[in-house]
Amino acid sequence: MPHFTLQITQEGALLTAFIGVSQSRGAALQQAGQPVPNAVQVRALVDTGASITAVDPSVLQHQLSLAPTGSTTVNTPSTGSQPMVADQYDVSLIVPAAAVHQVPLYVNTLPVICAEILASQGFHALIGRDVLASASSHTMAV
Repeated sequence: MPHFTLQITQEGALLTAFIGVSQSRGAALQQAGQPVPNAVQVRALVDTGASITAVDPSVLQHQLSLAPTGSTTVNTPSTGSQPMVADQYDVSLIVPAAAVHQVPLYVNTLPVICAEILASQGFHALIGRDVLASASSHTMAV
């Protein structure tokens, strides 16, 4: 089972993660003879109040050159009872293991939403309960 080491600061529970193109996107790029972008190292905030993981557009659009795969409605404390529509992207996610003998978390394809406010707060991803729930079922090492 994956283990995380979190840095708890005034900003919250932070960890290092790597966000890349989804496994199927990487395979399609390779088959087309195009380069596969390297995974991007990000500072991520673990948010147990978030049901879905969010990533800053600087990572999704600029560094990974991804296009949205769809959209979804999202409720936040700032939207109240009126949900907002957010673009959705498919990415891969790696959270390194806490120690050499432990297993990292690796998710081949993870639907995430794009959230512009993240970089201004000092991190580029918000890890939601979708990833936390998958951590208990993933034991695949990279």
